[in-house]
Amino acid sequence: MTTRYRVEYALKSHRRDEFIEWIKGLLVVPFILHSDPTAYITETTSRDLVSGAARQQYLGIMRDVERLIEDLREQEARGRPGMAKLRHLVPSVGTFFTPLPLAEAFAIVDGQRAISARRLVSPSFNDVRLLLNTAQCLALARGGFKLMTLDGDVTLYDDGKSLDAGSPVIDALLAMLGRGMSIGIVTAAGYSARSGERYAERLRGLLDALAASATLTQAQKESLFVMGGETNFLFRYSATAGGLEWIEPESWMVADMRAWREDDVREVLDLAEGVLESCVHTMRLRGTVVRKERAVGLVPLPPTDAAEAARVAASGFRPASAITREDLEEVVLGVQRRLENTDVGRRIDFCAFNGGSDVWVDIGDKRLGVRTLQAYLGNIPRAQTLHVGDQFASVGANDFKARLAACTVWIASPAETADMLQRLGGYLDGDVPAGP
Repeated sequence: MTTRYRVEYALKSHRRDEFIEWIKGLLVVPFILHSDPTAYITETTSRDLVSGAARQQYLGIMRDVERLIEDLREQEARGRPGMAKLRHLVPSVGTFFTPLPLAEAFAIVDGQRAISARRLVSPSFNDVRLLLNTAQCLALARGGFKLMTLDGDVTLYDDGKSLDAGSPVIDALLAMLGRGMSIGIVTAAGYSARSGERYAERLRGLLDALAASATLTQAQKESLFVMGGETNFLFRYSATAGGLEWIEPESWMVADMRAWREDDVREVLDLAEGVLESCVHTMRLRGTVVRKERAVGLVPLPPTDAAEAARVAASGFRPASAITREDLEEVVLGVQRRLENTDVGRRIDFCAFNGGSDVWVDIGDKRLGVRTLQAYLGNIPRAQTLHVGDQFASVGANDFKARLAACTVWIASPAETADMLQRLGGYLDGDVPAGP
């Protein structure tokens, strides 16, 4: 049930995607014109006619947005992005690396979600998000793409869990490898051991399926990569070893990373650690600060026994439980503001994000992670790369910067990832529902 609390929270500027909100606003007009408060009270013989009229208006809006996107792409190609109308309508809109067949995508999503048939519930954020996802998948399937990168938690598996045998995501990923795609799992999890053991634990179901596959060639199996810590540790699946093999950084680091000084990296982590420690103290958070080789994080303390709970209560600290999302985002915004206002924070790429139950500050970000894989695999263009993730809000979301390096799809769960991959596979095979 949507509460006032959830509605107000969703309206916070750092949680909004202005392009999606703008499209939602456009779609409100045909919804209002064709809404019918009495639709479920009285018999309405013209329901199909009304739905058809609404659908045509929705499709017309989508065609107009398509044209605005194409104008933006043309103006950017000419080096005049400020001349694009869409840039003035939605100043924060990013770059589109491919055309987006939005009208065709709307027809597909409308068939799944009955958007034009709804008389009481207007097109939602999720409707538009799935519409954009579908359009992007259609464009890539027709234009060809070579590299798919995916986030880990909430994208491939539930938060803090692993990719276990039986997950529908596994078969979908194997099918993509079988089509000649390279796949990179670009995760914030930072395990620096050269053995790759911790990553193998998280991806055990996928690695076992690769080893057991009799249909994939060795080259296809070895097209699976794991980029850990955003952009700090690179592994590749080895069919010979049956597991992940470490790749020396000297062979894959891009020029931006080679220019970093280790003293600067340490200073960024030191500054971030200081902010996290301060937040724990001033906000009385029931958490602890964890320092890693290329990251620092604030994680909640585990539940305590009754005696410890009594001591915590007496001290004025909060009970042992998950840190609230407002507090997590306060910490993220605080770290970002601190680092962005330092010289070293402008020299070193970093990512501060809300992991759902914790906060992490990583050296590097997913823009660099995707760019690194593109370069390592022969300079794959951005228009031939797809990044799949769950965190694309403007602040505190570590997939956000991937939009600068690749086409993107915004999903909400591993189940949605599996569904998207299966649909994308169908589009690649030419199995596309009839258009508008």
